[in-house]
Amino acid sequence: MTHPAERVPAARILLIDDEPQILKFVDISLRSQGYATLLARTGQEGLTLLASKGADLVVLDLGLPDKDGIEVLKELRQWSRVPVIVLTVRSDEGGKVALLDAGANDYVTKPFGVEELMARIRAFLRTAGVGEQESPVYDDGTLRIDLGRREVFLDGQSVTLSRKEFSLLSLLAGQPGRLITQSQILRQVWGPTHEEDTHYLRILVGKLRHKLGDNALAPCYIVTEPGVGLRFIAKER
Repeated sequence: MTHPAERVPAARILLIDDEPQILKFVDISLRSQGYATLLARTGQEGLTLLASKGADLVVLDLGLPDKDGIEVLKELRQWSRVPVIVLTVRSDEGGKVALLDAGANDYVTKPFGVEELMARIRAFLRTAGVGEQESPVYDDGTLRIDLGRREVFLDGQSVTLSRKEFSLLSLLAGQPGRLITQSQILRQVWGPTHEEDTHYLRILVGKLRHKLGDNALAPCYIVTEPGVGLRFIAKER
């Protein structure tokens, strides 16, 4: 007796674009290829959909009504490694380099052919694999970090973090177990001109540990590798 093959879930593509014609055209093209789609017309809507629904790949337009596309890209990269293909009218080398430095995996210059976009999407899905994106929520029963919604709770109580405190926490918690160097953190949180300002980092880590009830001598979450960097330890629930 033969058994039917298990149905493989369709890859989910998130489209973030405020131009109705492009959104409709790409949506139809993707669904005709068997993909599932999520549609967002603003940057914030796109970030919320990615955090709540998840996606295997994001197609992001730079010209959005509420946020610059690069700002959306940088915010997304604080907590997700999902492949991102940017739609852009920028054709200069500097603009393309800026997109890649901000976290884009690839770009397609407008006007573009749909076959080219489909080919790039297929290539990234093959490389990344479908359904391997990590959840943007960390929850061990005591500490809950919702990276997409930028919310932190300790024992059920909301924890108010400054922008830099949350940037540091999201950078660490988004890559649990990975040692992130001091220079990487300083560059990400303060900018490339502050890679030597390690005292900034010491102060910020102290404040963050205090708010999370963490102890530098017996850390539960943020571990310091002296002279090297920091590591977030994820606990099992």
